[in-house]
Amino acid sequence: MDQNLGTMDWNVPTKDRSLSYYIFMFTADYSWITLGIRIEYLLYMIQYFYYPLLAIVGVPVNIITIATLMNRNCGLSKCVTRYLVAMSVGDLLVIILDLILRHIPILYGEQFYFLLSLPVCNIHAVLLYAATDCSVWFTVTFTFDRFVTICCPKLKIKYCTEKTATVVLRTVTVLSCLKNIFWYFMLLKRYQMMNVPWFCAYTGSVVYSPVWVTIEFLHNILTPCVPIVLILLLNALTVRHILVSSRARRKLWTHSSGENPRDPEMESQRKSIILLFVISANFILLWSTLMFFSIWIRMYELGYQSLSLDLFVMELGLMLQLTSCCTNTAIYAVTQTHFRQQLKDLLKYPLTAILQFNTP
Repeated sequence: MDQNLGTMDWNVPTKDRSLSYYIFMFTADYSWITLGIRIEYLLYMIQYFYYPLLAIVGVPVNIITIATLMNRNCGLSKCVTRYLVAMSVGDLLVIILDLILRHIPILYGEQFYFLLSLPVCNIHAVLLYAATDCSVWFTVTFTFDRFVTICCPKLKIKYCTEKTATVVLRTVTVLSCLKNIFWYFMLLKRYQMMNVPWFCAYTGSVVYSPVWVTIEFLHNILTPCVPIVLILLLNALTVRHILVSSRARRKLWTHSSGENPRDPEMESQRKSIILLFVISANFILLWSTLMFFSIWIRMYELGYQSLSLDLFVMELGLMLQLTSCCTNTAIYAVTQTHFRQQLKDLLKYPLTAILQFNTP
């Protein structure tokens, strides 16, 4: 692995780099600094401000979303609410374990130099990747639940319940934790404060072991390649069912009433369908870049070097993936009227309580 690091020019932020260093390297007139490297340093400059802002916004936003969904009537079924709460909890854990405890310390290496002395990196990796898997697969389970609701009316009665949702979410959580235990043995306890290929120290024997190569490759396939394929497939089947059923119901309504009034059942499904598609599209768009780079980097290390990618692709992918953990609240607010109103009431509640307390 050391040879690869030497030949590929891994320009990753380390503990002795700062914003002034990134600015200098971005503007320096060196012949060896390619356009890709300049873009990479530009992203580091953006991350220097973007990541702390994302953490400041992401944590309270997800907490407020969880509180709103759990304690308020948002016009959603208990089953849907359970999935949305789980997705918000997963996003919150990713923000804490990945953004706050991984990327910000890497970016602000001088301020977090003490982490190099903490022998917990492999434990951190297990928790981080388990939380990421949960966040991703919760989205898949929600997509499957909506697919069953819309396309499988007979199965809907038994499957689309709060009890089933609880069992499914717990099963996903347990499997995600078990799946990522191998990181504890693959990585060392010491932090290396770098993004590529992991943020923990590791040994070359592990990197090139056929067993670990296979495990890690399967890890990248299962998250997020398989989820993206499943979401695309389920949404395609859902769209097909909607088009067929809506055409049939439109003909039935027109024949029975002689006009084309609104179908109450189709109207009730409309917002749920919009919510499903927007969440799915958001997930796929923000995860695709990192997925592509993750597969490429492993193939590159195995000797398949026909395609060359600059490291700014990874940095951009990480930024988009972390951004996905803060977007669901905006999606709920835009697509769900009841959620938007309950969110406003929740935000107004502290001010209302203060005014009532001060009123004689």
